[in-house]
Amino acid sequence: MADRDDREIRVRLDGTASGSDLDALRKWLEREQPLDEMVREGRLRIQERARTDETGAPMGVGTDIVIQLIGAAAGAVFLQLLNQVGRSVEAWRANRREVQDGEPPTGTVDPLDGDG
Repeated sequence: MADRDDREIRVRLDGTASGSDLDALRKWLEREQPLDEMVREGRLRIQERARTDETGAPMGVGTDIVIQLIGAAAGAVFLQLLNQVGRSVEAWRANRREVQDGEPPTGTVDPLDGDG
């Protein structure tokens, strides 16, 4: 759960995703610039979290990737991060399409409110 000043972004893959897809996408995000720099500087965390609904209650089987911007985050910085994560997910999908058979899972990238 995020501290009061932290902001979070949820990356959710659709039901066709396998555990290896989730792991591959998380690793891809960890290597993307400027996300990698922000993690090294301690300004960003990328982690897997059990899937929940809007109230925070567990929601079936599944895991999301949550990207947490640490500390007070100006709206413009958060918006840039949100856009970067969206582009990174699309780049991962394009790469997966090239290296594996079949259509990659669809991903959604959404900001989470302070309650996670």
